[in-house]
Amino acid sequence: MRYPLDNKKKFNNNLLFWLDRFVKSKLTSLSNRHVTNNKKLSYIIGMLNRGTKNIDELKQLTKDARNIGLIGINTYINPLVKFYKYIIQFNYKSIKYIDEEVLSEFLASQTGSLSDATKKNYRMSLVAFFSFIDKQNEDKKGNSHQFRIELKNWGGLKSSHATKLPSHMRDEELKRFLDAIETTEFKNYARAKNRLLIKTILYSGMRVSEALGLHVKDVILEDDFYVFGIKGKGNKPRIAMIKSQYLKKDLQEWLHVRDKNSLFLFQSRTAKPLTQSYVSYIMDKILINAGVRKEKNGAHMLRHTFATKLYQKNRDLVLVQEALGHADINTSRIYTHFDKERLKIAANTMDDM
Repeated sequence: MRYPLDNKKKFNNNLLFWLDRFVKSKLTSLSNRHVTNNKKLSYIIGMLNRGTKNIDELKQLTKDARNIGLIGINTYINPLVKFYKYIIQFNYKSIKYIDEEVLSEFLASQTGSLSDATKKNYRMSLVAFFSFIDKQNEDKKGNSHQFRIELKNWGGLKSSHATKLPSHMRDEELKRFLDAIETTEFKNYARAKNRLLIKTILYSGMRVSEALGLHVKDVILEDDFYVFGIKGKGNKPRIAMIKSQYLKKDLQEWLHVRDKNSLFLFQSRTAKPLTQSYVSYIMDKILINAGVRKEKNGAHMLRHTFATKLYQKNRDLVLVQEALGHADINTSRIYTHFDKERLKIAANTMDDM
């Protein structure tokens, strides 16, 4: 049986709901030849069907399952319990707001002192969990939300597969992309909205989830700049500023046609908040029109493009951290890899020999 992705009122209850069902699926698929108490196993599965009251109850049930012989469940539950306690502090409105960046930051912050083997277990657990949700969620219209979590580029493991530099557009590609924003065809109602959404992310570096969470009241015109009040991860507030010349025409056109009863700046034709899959659809159309293809083509590439340009222009790592809302400056440090001027200094090292 499939379920709506957000079928509970609160985010933590929704996440716990899916953890219950994922753990149940593992208990019924792991080898049970070492199980010493089948009656106890049936009881545990029945409790998971009913739904646990909290994460500690789920942890206890999996501990009971392990104690009767289902040792393999320990590989999954420990990382997922830690992930649950980490992620609920952000007070997300929907599970849909969880993406690869969120998961990578969780892994980076929570597994630093662990062995490579344990880190692999953490990655495997998260990928398996979200793959399970991909297959089991379905709304009333028969549509399902796809996370497609792979974490292939997570750099926490000390192996030959080191962290890849984030996908971004070079100057020539960026120029084509900016032209394509204006020329890509969309339905009349969505044309200004789509242009405004992509430009807002590109010119500010905000996360896709942050852009989708903007309210109309969060945008204020001051002098020649639009000032955006952003709620970042953990509801941490920050602001972003974009020159009005980049957005004014699209913003005015969109504000004129959008449903005035909705609080959200970006909304569907039925006045519902937009989804990340919708943003991916827009990105695909514009990238195809621009003739730009990357290993990672999602809208998160716009954030990397902004951050790369910001660092190349200013050589200010603290500014990158503040603009992108990174809690740790080490997260921002990846963009120093694109600093060719610094690398030229390194290339000159042996000249006086």
